[in-house]
Amino acid sequence: MTAILGVSAYYHDSAAALVLDGVVVAAAQQERFSRRKHDADFPIDAVRYCLETAGLSGERLDAVAYYEKPLTSLDRVLKSFTAAGPRGFRAFPRAMDEMLRRKLWIAYDIDKALRSLGCPRPEHRLFAEHHVSHAAAAFHPSPFDSACILTLDGVGEWATGSIGVGRGRRIELVKELRFPHSLGLLYSAFTVAAGFRANSGEYKLMGLAPFGEPTYVEAILEHLVELRPDGSFTLDMAYFDFLAGRRMTNRRFDRLFGGPARDPDEPITQRECDLARSIQDVTETIVLAIAAHAHELTGEPRVALAGGVALNCVANGRLLRHGPFDQIWVQPAAGDAGSAIGAALWAYHDVFANDRTPATPDGMHGSLLGPRCDPDAVAAELTEQVRPYERLDDPGERARRVAGLLADGKAVAVLHGPMEFGPRALGARSILADPRGADTQRRLNRRIKRRESFRPFAPAVLAEHTSDWFDLDAPSPYMTLVAPVRNVDTVAAQRSRADNLTDRLALVESPIPAVTHVDGSARVQTVTAERSPELHRILTAFHELTDCPVLLNTSFNVRGEPIVATAQDAYRCFMTTDLDALLLETCLLYKEAQPPWTEGPAPVTPD
Repeated sequence: MTAILGVSAYYHDSAAALVLDGVVVAAAQQERFSRRKHDADFPIDAVRYCLETAGLSGERLDAVAYYEKPLTSLDRVLKSFTAAGPRGFRAFPRAMDEMLRRKLWIAYDIDKALRSLGCPRPEHRLFAEHHVSHAAAAFHPSPFDSACILTLDGVGEWATGSIGVGRGRRIELVKELRFPHSLGLLYSAFTVAAGFRANSGEYKLMGLAPFGEPTYVEAILEHLVELRPDGSFTLDMAYFDFLAGRRMTNRRFDRLFGGPARDPDEPITQRECDLARSIQDVTETIVLAIAAHAHELTGEPRVALAGGVALNCVANGRLLRHGPFDQIWVQPAAGDAGSAIGAALWAYHDVFANDRTPATPDGMHGSLLGPRCDPDAVAAELTEQVRPYERLDDPGERARRVAGLLADGKAVAVLHGPMEFGPRALGARSILADPRGADTQRRLNRRIKRRESFRPFAPAVLAEHTSDWFDLDAPSPYMTLVAPVRNVDTVAAQRSRADNLTDRLALVESPIPAVTHVDGSARVQTVTAERSPELHRILTAFHELTDCPVLLNTSFNVRGEPIVATAQDAYRCFMTTDLDALLLETCLLYKEAQPPWTEGPAPVTPD
């Protein structure tokens, strides 16, 4: 048996993954254990979980593969600050401290972590190039025996994007974009301009875009981006300040787009909506141009995607509908966390030269690769703490009870089975609701998720009914594709210029309004029994009750916190939000039956 541990750390979303004989058997992000969102520290808890799950605690690994090359990154940092000149003086010490204190010592940190877990030093410590890790994460778990590979992100070493090809066990990167010319950094610059945080607010910008008009597209393409026919481009760095490590943009950028970045505490205006729409349109244009060139370059009819830009599911949906490829597959953990898987698979197939057999339906196992709770232990703890519950060991009965609550308009949180790996909740750590409720979207955003009111929710749909409800003829098991909702009227919403974005959203006429965005679209999760058995049972029972095979599915957490990992995390979130019921493995809990919550913030009460 060949055992390889993959590690991603010291930028954001650190993670660990374990590959045994070419199969991904475990993967988790450190934030789920530390409870610090986007935790970048060494993923010691994730490593421990991976080794314990495979029974390798105290055993010697064949290799540990790190997801990038720190010395090459150091070279970029030094040359970038040199190019920035005096403007970079203030940020330079901080950047060098980060490199010299942590990133350059990763090999020693790996050895130290393994020693603390009783494991001898691995036979091999390997370092993959950043975009090789992304490419391996995209291609090797995909169902394709050969494919074009596209990776696009902020930056890794010197590369900001790459075109590659995967055939059999081999991956070859044939073309790349180079720093500072980066689609990911360009999108992050507009994220900050709209008043959100880089590396975490890009989802918000994507959700804001449909409320805007492409007012600034011409300005972006005329002043910021020189786009060539093959999709390559250069940024005019006179408008940006990230080269000096200080902030994303500068005053020249502010003048071009009508003012400084919105303060996060200020209301969102039409300007921010138009900025979001404009950069989203430009992003899609660039992605389509790169895809067309990649298709021509590789001759491959299928494509696998990874890198942070691959989490832009609106662009993915447009690539599916209007791009040159017959099929696309997106790594569900497309960002740096997923590169822990990529690094391990690169080591297994490339370094150790092991053959690859594509998995069916893919090699991510529904992305259900994280820790799970023992149902008996959960029940025992609830009993000990005098937290009333009903034990439902029969899967069918459990699904029918949850579906009945949902059909009655209740919001039900679910923790069941292995935790998802990646940013999306796919039914194992989810909040579910009836998508047909006119006020459901507003209630969940305000009273449960505690986030911006304009943010859309995703639908989970029984795969065999997808085309009845959405203009989508491809699987989307990992919520990586946006598609139009059928039988929707958005005319009133598009004509409205109400300052309150939620009021605009309420003007959309849809059979499933809680999961229909202002432009009539939705980020779809197609659900099968093979990938998501528990969610599939609940959806099937809900369909039988209501004739609707769709549920609202959002991550089980509140704004600013990671997705829940343990039963304790789940119960705390349940009791401090406006959730109605909680399924903890086989135990069903009702809010009104629980004792008063005294361990932290007071429960949220209805308006």
